[in-house]
Amino acid sequence: MAGCLFCGIIDGKIPANLVYQDERVMAFKDINPQAPVHFLIIPRKHVAGVLDIAPEDHGLIGAIFAVAARLAREHGIADGGFRVVVNSGSDAGQSVFHLHYHLIGGRRMSWPPG
Repeated sequence: MAGCLFCGIIDGKIPANLVYQDERVMAFKDINPQAPVHFLIIPRKHVAGVLDIAPEDHGLIGAIFAVAARLAREHGIADGGFRVVVNSGSDAGQSVFHLHYHLIGGRRMSWPPG
């Protein structure tokens, strides 16, 4: 989608520090990390947010969580614990309206989160 930051990364027009990619999903380091491990996992398909997930996207969402599990194992945060966070809407902190999941770990988390 024109003007979408994450679509620009997907298209290779905007650089990102990639840690994973396949035909449906990409993951890259967050530019403002909140923990030692902080990746953004995005679908290659433009989906604006949680409320825009269609029934045909259900397999894609499963693939995103499989990538999160894989990256947690590969980056040493699976055993100690990690978070997968998705913000939905401006009040929740969503600033890029392309569905994205934060994989955060490598430090002790507190609750409530924010």
